[in-house]
Formats: sequence, C-alpha cells, structure tokens
Amino acid sequence: MARKKIQAPSLETEIESRRQEIKTDSYAMSIGELASLYKENELNIHPEFQRFFRWTPIQKSNFIESLLLGIPIPSIFLSQTPKGTWEVVDGLQRLSTIFQTMGILKNPKGELQQRLILRGTKYLGELGGKWWPSSEHESKDRNALSGEVQLLIKRAKLDLKIVLRETASSGKYELFRRLNTGGSLATDQEVRSCVTIMTDATFFEWQNELASDENFRKCVPISDRLENEQYHLELVTRFLVFRRWPSPKRSELDELGEFLTDRITQLAEDKAYDRDGEGAVFRRTFSELAAVTEDDTFKKYNFEKMKFSGSFLISAFEAIAVGVSMRKKKHVDLEKMIKILWKDDEFLHSIGSGVSAADRIPQTLPIGRRLFAS
Repeated sequence: MARKKIQAPSLETEIESRRQEIKTDSYAMSIGELASLYKENELNIHPEFQRFFRWTPIQKSNFIESLLLGIPIPSIFLSQTPKGTWEVVDGLQRLSTIFQTMGILKNPKGELQQRLILRGTKYLGELGGKWWPSSEHESKDRNALSGEVQLLIKRAKLDLKIVLRETASSGKYELFRRLNTGGSLATDQEVRSCVTIMTDATFFEWQNELASDENFRKCVPISDRLENEQYHLELVTRFLVFRRWPSPKRSELDELGEFLTDRITQLAEDKAYDRDGEGAVFRRTFSELAAVTEDDTFKKYNFEKMKFSGSFLISAFEAIAVGVSMRKKKHVDLEKMIKILWKDDEFLHSIGSGVSAADRIPQTLPIGRRLFAS
C-alpha cells in the first residue's frame, strides 16, 4: 500500500495558525479612567522598566503638549493577566509621563516620584514651570495647572490594544520586542532586559547580581556609555546562554539578538534551572580569571611585545569565559592557556576581519571548550 505524502503546511495555514496565537481587543479609554486603574493597582506599568527609558523633561512636556492640543497619540498596548489586571506591553513612557505629571507615579519601591515640572514647548510656551496641584491650597499657586487644563488631560482618550489572557506568553514577549526594537530603547539588551522582567523579575535581579560581581568587573571593565546600555548584562547573558547551548548552529545565529533573547527567556521560564549552581560557576570562573589576568583577560596577547594589548574582545570572552567555566583540571596554568589561544590558527582565522558573529561563534565556542575544558 503506497504511503501518503505528508504535505508541508501552506502559507495560508501558517498565517491562520500564527494569527490565532495572539488574541486582542481594542477600545478607547480616558486618561482619568487609566489613572484610577493605576492607583487601584489594576494597571501595572512595570516601574522596573523606568531605568531603560530616556525621555528628557522637554520630551515629556512635548507629549503633554500633544495631549492638550488634541494631536493623535499612538495606541497603547496592554496585556491582560490571569487575574484580569493589565500590564503595559508598549506605551510605558507615555503613561509614565502622564502619571508623573499628575503626581501619582510610583517607583519600584512603591514610593511616589517627584512631580514633573513642565517645560515650555513650541506651541505652548506658557506651559513652562507649570505643574499638577494635589490640593486646593496648591491650586492657588500661579504655576499650578488650572482645573480646565487638568480636565483636558483627564478627558483625553487613548486608543488601547488589549492582548487578551488567552494569548501565549511567548506572543506577548514577541509583541513587546517588535514594538520596542528601534524605539526608545537603544540596544537589544535593553529590550531583552524588559522581556526578562516580564517573564520573571527575580531572574533579572539574579542576572544583575552576577553582573555586579567584583571579579567579573575586574575582567570586563567597560565604559560608562556601555554600562548605561546594559552591556555588562549582555555579557552575562552570553555566558549563561552559551554554557547551556555550547554548540549553536550557524542558522540559529543569523539574528544573534533574537537567539540570545529567546534562550535567556527560556532559562527565566525554566523552574528546574539551577540558578544557585550556575551562579557559583560564574563567580568561580571570574574569580580564577581575575586572579591571573584581570582586565587583560579578554585582550589579544602580543607575543613580540610579550604582553596583552588592545581593547576588550567579545570573541575572546566567548571562548575563554565559557571554556574556563567548563574546565575539569583546576591545576592548569590559566594565563599560559590564554596565551596559547592566541597561537591557535583556527581561532585567529575564525575571528578575522569581516567574520560575522554567526560564522564566528560556532567556531570559537568549541575551540574554547577544547582548550580550557579538557
């Protein structure tokens, strides 16, 4: 009897399947109503995200100007939780600006933040120095926003897109990533950090603890700019991911940022993931490296000058840090082994000029394991 050929799914089938993964609703709601939901803890704007967004006071004031002038505002994307409350997927900066202006914005500790003192804008110069009063007494101050202006803001309506709770978590994270990539967030890691917080805030805090490790910092000194862009967390992410997936395929790495985000999200969701054990390995690895080469660890070794020179190299970090974390022989001379790496023709070829991360990583990770972990 002839076997039936299994046909690959058609494009139409794939579209229908994926469309069903994200279920949404849409309607308008006044800012006054949203403020009430926020005060009742029924709207979570993820205060932990505030460290990643960079709107200046003038940008915030320009947004308030837009509300007052009736300029259309892009949709706010919210996700419905199993308890029926909402959390912000996209629009945190806009809602934070509104709530800070109204004097109700809270920080991650639940404390009220300082009210926004508005700046003069292109069309509303008189907005400069104005603020939202919180009592009748304050309303008498000449710089207090009038009741009429307050009502204009509270009655302004925002278009809401609600990602319903039937949607899989992965769909929510993918939506957040797509909406925020290339927006207010400057780097892939900042988007990744937000996705991690949405997945499991305790995992993100654990990553931060690792990134603050004294010996790790000795080995990877980075500039203030890179610090602000969360590069230290990017390195921790690479370490954790490449320890768990030490042999990624080249095809998986064409979009390295997505690969790292997908994999670190999997670790954050994995209840069986041994954070204590992996944390101990991380600290041991950088303790051993800091003891021998400190901030030279991930620089190129110059055999002619007999010293490490140049800047931090991510290719060296991937090979050395992950390789050392997997090593079994503790008596090996680490400094000697690191220098040997810079004699390895295969390694030098794999990090040559013009080599992409997708081509490099499948080569450098096995080289590091072979050299340090054997």
